[in-house]
Amino acid sequence: MRLQFFIVVLCVGVGVMAGKYSREVNEAKLTGDAKTVEFRLAKLNQVWEKAVRMQLSPVRQAELHSDLKIQEKDELQWKKIKVEGLDENGEKEAQLRRNFNVILAKYGMDGKRDTRPLESNYLKDHDVKEGDIFDDPRLDKLWNKATTSGKFSNEELQSLKREFQHHKDKTHEYNILMDTVSRTEEIHKNVISPLEGDAKEHVLPQKHTELKLKMRDLNQGFERLRKLSHEGFTEGSEFREPRVIDLWEAAKRANLSEDELDSLKEELHHFETKVEKHTHYQEQLELSHQKLQHVEALGDKEHIKRNQERYNTLAEKTREMGYKMKKHLQDLNNKISREGLVHNEL
Repeated sequence: MRLQFFIVVLCVGVGVMAGKYSREVNEAKLTGDAKTVEFRLAKLNQVWEKAVRMQLSPVRQAELHSDLKIQEKDELQWKKIKVEGLDENGEKEAQLRRNFNVILAKYGMDGKRDTRPLESNYLKDHDVKEGDIFDDPRLDKLWNKATTSGKFSNEELQSLKREFQHHKDKTHEYNILMDTVSRTEEIHKNVISPLEGDAKEHVLPQKHTELKLKMRDLNQGFERLRKLSHEGFTEGSEFREPRVIDLWEAAKRANLSEDELDSLKEELHHFETKVEKHTHYQEQLELSHQKLQHVEALGDKEHIKRNQERYNTLAEKTREMGYKMKKHLQDLNNKISREGLVHNEL
């Protein structure tokens, strides 16, 4: 009887240890380590540790941290969906893998030299001239026209410059995504198993649809910049922040009712305040980093300690606000897409 009891206890113990081990392969330990763990997923911790070693700028680190937190949230959510059997065709899994690859490429951690062009497909070969700041001849031409037109105040030029930079960033991310999709397709072409090939084939139209929608968004965004550069800002413009403007334009294209648009407009105003606050913290973080470097060069330990504490606090706050802002952006995008789809189906 004692022997049987001992065997049962041993089996249970082995089962617990096996479960614990398998979890820890995929998820980082949250307790018991002296080393701080940023994320629950081991692969995300590896990316974060690499970013720290690469010494990305404070603002870039904060942006990466927010992107990884969003990726973590989505992956943990997908794990629950998978257990419930709600991702049978693997579309959500493919999307997550693609998003992860985009993050790696965006921050220069995909193991390849970034030779992707920042400019769009409209003009390829061009000489970089003095005053060209957006790496895209069309944007630089519009920007030079706007700065010499006399139609913009200094504050309006700053707002316009943010829109131009936002468009440049979107173009870069589109090119990264297109490159990622192309490489994924090459891998799928070389799949040995016909069944596996069939399983992946249905995902390709979804990828191409995503790329097509992003290209449409880029074209519409450029048209807005062209119009702004020629005509200036109109009186009573609804929003100032580029990401919020994108959302508002998408909402107007989604065939929402007047009541729905009014409700969304109010929510977007709250979101714009959140974006502006996050931008302010990013600026303060950069200034704090510059001051810390200056103090470190002087070698005053007491000053270094005080500035390091302030810098750490700002870095943590900027990451936290960045995650909340990007989560809210994700929710708004989903809301507009979902409600627009419902109206189009009616």
